[in-house]
Amino acid sequence: MRRFFRKSSSPSANKPSAAESKGAIILVVDDSPTETRIFTSTLMKAGYEVETATNGEEAVEVARSIKPDLILMDVIMPVLNGYQATRLIRKDPDIADTPIIMVTTKDMQTDRTWGIRQGATDYMVKPVDRQRLLERIAELLDGDADA
Repeated sequence: MRRFFRKSSSPSANKPSAAESKGAIILVVDDSPTETRIFTSTLMKAGYEVETATNGEEAVEVARSIKPDLILMDVIMPVLNGYQATRLIRKDPDIADTPIIMVTTKDMQTDRTWGIRQGATDYMVKPVDRQRLLERIAELLDGDADA
């Protein structure tokens, strides 16, 4: 079930980054409605537009359709898992360069290594520190992928 969330225009106390002021679109891919709601709320409060997908297959379709600026990808999902979806996205020339942050409960070093090998730009373990997540998103969207 695909949903799109757009923040209504309201004054912000914090100065938005260049990516935020452009209305960057982030695709949140997670089969947990609770996790999706948490990420969506956090991202919208930071000024991002949010699109969601509930499994890897849907994520690939949505990514091809809307070409998001960044993807938050869970790993453990039905149909296609996050590793499989990331590989498919990396093989599609239209969306291959989209930054992907894997956000998962899988906390083993082998999981992290495998995620990066599949094409993830970064890997964060749930529960994610919201401020660190927003900082990393801003770094990636502002073009400082090595930060």
